[in-house]
Amino acid sequence: MKYRYLAVVLMAGTAAGQSPLPGTAPLTGHGDLAAEMVSGIHEYLVEKSAASPAQRARYWHRDFSSAAAYARSIEPNRRELARIIGAVDPTLPVKALELESTTAASALAGRGRGYRIEAVRWPVWRGVYGEGLLLEPEGAPIARVVALPDADESPEALAGLSAEIPAAAQFARRLAESGCQVLVPVLIDRQDTWSGIPAVGKMTNQPHREWIYRMAFEVGRGMVGYEVQKVRAAVDWFAAENAGHAVPIAVAGYGEGGLLALYSAALDTRIDAALVSGYFQPREELWKEPIYRDLWGLLREFGDAEIAGMIAPRGLVVEASRMPRVTGPPPPIPGVRTGAAPNGALVTPAFAEVRAEAERARPFFEGLHVAGKLRVIASEGGSGLSGSDAALAALFTAAGVTGKLAPSGAPPENLRKGFDASERMHRQFDELVERTQELIRESPARRATFWAKADASTPESWKASTGFYRDYIWNEVIGRMPDPKLPANPRTRLIYDQPKFRGYEVVLDVWPHVFAYGILLVPKDIKPGERRPVVVCQHGLEGRPSDTADPNSDSAYYHRFAARLAEEGFVTYAPQNPYIGQDHFRILQRIGHPLQLSLFSFILGQHQRTLEWLAQQPFVDAQRIGFYGLSYGGKTAVRVPPLLDGYALSICSGDFNEWVWKTTSADSSYSYMLTQEYDMLEFDFANVVNYSDLANLMAPRPFMVERGHNDPVSTDEWVAFEYAKVRRFYDTKMHLPDRTAIEFFDGPHTIHGVGTFAFLRKYLRWPE
Repeated sequence: MKYRYLAVVLMAGTAAGQSPLPGTAPLTGHGDLAAEMVSGIHEYLVEKSAASPAQRARYWHRDFSSAAAYARSIEPNRRELARIIGAVDPTLPVKALELESTTAASALAGRGRGYRIEAVRWPVWRGVYGEGLLLEPEGAPIARVVALPDADESPEALAGLSAEIPAAAQFARRLAESGCQVLVPVLIDRQDTWSGIPAVGKMTNQPHREWIYRMAFEVGRGMVGYEVQKVRAAVDWFAAENAGHAVPIAVAGYGEGGLLALYSAALDTRIDAALVSGYFQPREELWKEPIYRDLWGLLREFGDAEIAGMIAPRGLVVEASRMPRVTGPPPPIPGVRTGAAPNGALVTPAFAEVRAEAERARPFFEGLHVAGKLRVIASEGGSGLSGSDAALAALFTAAGVTGKLAPSGAPPENLRKGFDASERMHRQFDELVERTQELIRESPARRATFWAKADASTPESWKASTGFYRDYIWNEVIGRMPDPKLPANPRTRLIYDQPKFRGYEVVLDVWPHVFAYGILLVPKDIKPGERRPVVVCQHGLEGRPSDTADPNSDSAYYHRFAARLAEEGFVTYAPQNPYIGQDHFRILQRIGHPLQLSLFSFILGQHQRTLEWLAQQPFVDAQRIGFYGLSYGGKTAVRVPPLLDGYALSICSGDFNEWVWKTTSADSSYSYMLTQEYDMLEFDFANVVNYSDLANLMAPRPFMVERGHNDPVSTDEWVAFEYAKVRRFYDTKMHLPDRTAIEFFDGPHTIHGVGTFAFLRKYLRWPE
């Protein structure tokens, strides 16, 4: 990992440059501390991911005394898995499949030996349908199977109506030839055709699955949950069809379809058996897979083995076949299509890895005395193709099908010669986008319900009753690390010696591999025994502490505001936050999310340690520590001080926003949907908080917003709309209208330092 190295110019002689702050050890070495910080967090997360399987047992309380007892004992785990993937919304009843036909085209798509193929759809939610093909046998079906292709395969390919995939991999056709009723849904593909906002002239190279995932993540949903719900709605119809003559119900899937088959069978006990092909392995490196597979908190409780164990005592067949070829998102076209999360490849694991993960699941089947219900096979003849005859035969056995796999016949006749599958894909894409946008529009009402028990009758009752909310936001939305346990072991060195202050680099240990780093400016006129207020001055994206604290650097963004405040007599501290290094820091989100951790999980811990250390300094008044951050530092201003009582006030500059709109809008040019900042994603944020709610958690402590009219991160209207809720809360609920303020100024994305400096002087009581 390489970053630019920023040399610090020592303002005193070389000897003075090595002087530590009294009470601290000397800081030695001249490496890039920001880069080392990001690398340390990366190392911590990778180790945590690798250790996750050994930690999962504490979330499970399996009772193997009977199948019914086992099902009851893992029901909390089923609910948690459904929450993690976002499969939480009741679906509409499916009384019958609807035939997809028009005056110009029949629903009859094809005919094969002993079966017909029809284009169908079924309701999932209002305005959202599953769509695909129904392969209907001429006689009574011996089984009912949802056959799930990979995301880049069409139902027609799996049914044998097109030659996209080899005949040996057309397992929907093979099942229909054998007398099964087979429903083949469409999955959202990995193309980028419609990923963008045409109305504002901005398109992206995000795969369709990523485009939907991004907005859905903010409302606690995702591609996995959406498509599992489509499968379960299909199973509703199968179950209704079984009312008169029950036959086994199964799911079979390849690639992305294999993922859905595994999760669907784990959650829906009406499914008698599952065939999972091209998707089963250790999942500790989930962060290397495409971002639309990102699942918040998955690895704490679940790997593929634990999910497989939820299928027992029903049947599971794992076929180790070659995975779909995915090397990343569609290539960017500079100036035309950009913004996709980089990387995200699918790499076929060795058979030994697949088998090892399945062996981790075997005790769950053995505990119920059904060890034979779990089968692991390599694809037939080593061809790497999915849906081999051996796998399908094993599925029949696992599901208890009273019939055998028939010999393969001729491909079915295609009766829809001019069919355009892209129209169907566009329809499916638009339906899920609109479904997600509907959930976003409904999120203010859900937030109001969530906050209903917070008591704002007095400042004291507000602070007491919001303890739950602070913990919930920290634990469930940001992700909580344990409190820092390592000794701080402070190391410092003098780097500035100015007429009015001295500046020290400071390093504090936080967790193994993880440290806090910053620059402390101490005014020279502090008298013995005197304790001064502190302003923590936070840089933004790709910033450095020196951007705010270097007395000889006048950045267009920061205007050395930490140094200016130190010249006024404040102690200032400029922390290094780890949002530096472009994708090197963004990838930390990818690694952290499956562990229910985010970048701010670490930032909060670093600030805990920093506040603790600052409070111990003999020249610091621990009751007067304020926070002032620009841009990403403004993001910190609404996520850290509200949760840490050690901050006496907070100022958010160049970031305050209607954050839900900012992260999910499908019609605004300001939307983060259009950019590469996938690190902005916070699971279920929209249903829990918006920026006004976070700001209100500062109360009764003071809170301020600084906004330049020409700041391109948002519009004055969005900022004012969200801030009006804060103003109203401080005024009508807290009856403390003077403790909040907003300053608009005629300028860009920058520290203005006029109203905010006055705010700091007033509420940190300096000069006294």
